[in-house]
Amino acid sequence: MGVKSWLLKVRKVFPPEQAEVLEEMVDILDELVKVSDFNELKAIVADLAKAQKELAEAQRESEKRLTRLEKVVEELAEAQKRTEERLEELAEAQKRTEEELRLLVEEHRETRRQLGGLSHTVGYFLEDRAYKGLPELLKRDYGIEIIEPLKRDKFKLNGKRIEVNIIGKGIKEGKEIWIIGEAKTQLKKKDVEAFLKRREVFEKLFPGEKIYLLVTYMDVGDAAEYAQKKNIKVYYSYQFPL
Repeated sequence: MGVKSWLLKVRKVFPPEQAEVLEEMVDILDELVKVSDFNELKAIVADLAKAQKELAEAQRESEKRLTRLEKVVEELAEAQKRTEERLEELAEAQKRTEEELRLLVEEHRETRRQLGGLSHTVGYFLEDRAYKGLPELLKRDYGIEIIEPLKRDKFKLNGKRIEVNIIGKGIKEGKEIWIIGEAKTQLKKKDVEAFLKRREVFEKLFPGEKIYLLVTYMDVGDAAEYAQKKNIKVYYSYQFPL
């Protein structure tokens, strides 16, 4: 039954005043609740219910993710702890390594010092043998008579101290001649070149005729041949008396 039909019946059944009041009530009710509004309200409620369900599902998923995140954070914290422990171990190991290296450096320095001392000792021994053996060899090879014993000595030139391994003076055919030389345990070509560079110094220190020589236990490569080409006589330790 429609609203209009219902109102006609009301006017027929009720007195005018009552019918008027009922009509007003119907109008008010009609304004308050309409079918379309009710249906719309139902749709809104359904949407809210769906949204609530989705929100609850999203909250549950968020809680799951939060749980996983907390687990990951705990694992990261544990990994960081292990890393820090490992770093401490590495730092301690590095400290031990540095100490061992320091000891090795000290040992190496001491070994070099001892070897240097041994090298000097061997070199001095070679020079000492040369001082005794060279006079006879120089007389045999060059007819030189020694008049100032061969020795090692130091000289000054332009404020600098110059050390000469082998220095002495002899006479050859009535003329004085300087004997100048160096001793090398192993004669290398670079030793010959270094000796050649000192000739200018020797010329200033020892004016006059000179004979240059090198003594060694052994030569390396073509060092001896190179020296001979530069007018430097080479003598070996086996030529000297013990």
